[in-house]
Amino acid sequence: MAVGAVAAVVLVVTGGDGNGDDKKEPTESSRSTTREPTPSLSIPSQIPSELPTGLPSGVPSLPTDFPTLPTGFPTDLGSAVPSPADEQVPYYLLKTGDCFDVDSSEPGQAAKRSCDAPHDAEVVEFAELNGSYTTDAALKRAAAALCDRPLERKARSQPSGTVRGTLVQYPDATGYKVGIDNVACSLAGDSGPGKHKLTKPLS
Repeated sequence: MAVGAVAAVVLVVTGGDGNGDDKKEPTESSRSTTREPTPSLSIPSQIPSELPTGLPSGVPSLPTDFPTLPTGFPTDLGSAVPSPADEQVPYYLLKTGDCFDVDSSEPGQAAKRSCDAPHDAEVVEFAELNGSYTTDAALKRAAAALCDRPLERKARSQPSGTVRGTLVQYPDATGYKVGIDNVACSLAGDSGPGKHKLTKPLS
């Protein structure tokens, strides 16, 4: 629309009145004979014979007394960084075969431990919740049902007195609503943390 309007203006300005009688071609004598100016370059005829050969004497010198870096770094940096086995993670980031400790004040967390050191529990299986659960009680029942058979089967193959409890970790209703649907089914050294511990991987 804007281009059309501009074109119309141009046509009105450059077009004649339509009869073509008042148009006159310029004659040869009316053309301008003035030439366009062209740039010119003049080079001086005398070039100085002596060119400077040295740098000015006032150039500052670089400093020579750079600061030195410390050399006494500690050699036991590994002790300051927690090892992966001590990592506190949400239970749903554990894997089958992971050993861990639990803290009753943080039920959704697990402190990963080496399976060859004393630990509260070991993950036997991960299950996945399916269905519509709107309460924590409903989620607890569903999670327990998912873990019942695999934990019973694994417990039967353990030496007598090794395993004394089970641990089922599941999301609460809020977590389930946002998509956390994993259930960690674990065998424990005892029914509560801090009592009888497992000291090696489950067989």
